[in-house]
This record gives sequence, structure tokens and C-alpha cells, in this order.
Amino acid sequence: MKDEHEFHDTAALPWHADPGAPGVSERRLSAGPDPATELTRLARWAPGLDTSAAGVIRHPYYEEVYLLEGELEDLTLGRTFTAGYYASRPPGMPHGPYRTVPGCVMLEIRTPG
Repeated sequence: MKDEHEFHDTAALPWHADPGAPGVSERRLSAGPDPATELTRLARWAPGLDTSAAGVIRHPYYEEVYLLEGELEDLTLGRTFTAGYYASRPPGMPHGPYRTVPGCVMLEIRTPG
């Protein structure tokens, strides 16, 4: 069960570095007992971030991503996505790696698999 929050101004939340993802910072909106698999956040990717070194990504949770600002290039698909694009990924679905030249901000929702 995630944290309970009534409407509040997310701009008042500080950005914190994501220790598992250099170049990514987050505003955590809500989290469950295991934030690695149960989390809602705004994720900000720094300009120039390239995740090629990490390779293709897979994780054990459902992930929904909605791009709010900037652009994100999927290096496997050879496509660039901009604000308004959405992805829904079941556990184990391969995706990425990614690169962003201008940076981007996304809403990310994780649900246990």
C-alpha cells in the first residue's frame, strides 16, 4: 500500500539524486513498503545522459512512464520520444538503452510484478 497524500504542490518537493541511476534525480510522490517496486515519482534526466553502458533494461515490476518535458531517444528502436508519449511495461520486458540530449522529465509509476 502506497503512502496517503491529498492534493499538494509537487513543485514544493525537493529533487533528490537517484543513487541507482547517475544523472537521474527524482521527486518522490508516493511509495510503498519497497520503493524499488512500488513507487510513483517524477524523474528528471540530466541533459546528455546516456544509459548505453547499462545496456538493455529489465526489471521485476510493472512500469508506466509518461514523458512530460524534453525528449528521450531509444537507442535500440532508433526512435526519439517527446512530451506526451507513454509506455507501459510488464515485468521482464526489455527496453532501452536511452539517451537524452536536452534532458527530460517523466512521470514514472511502478507496481509490484
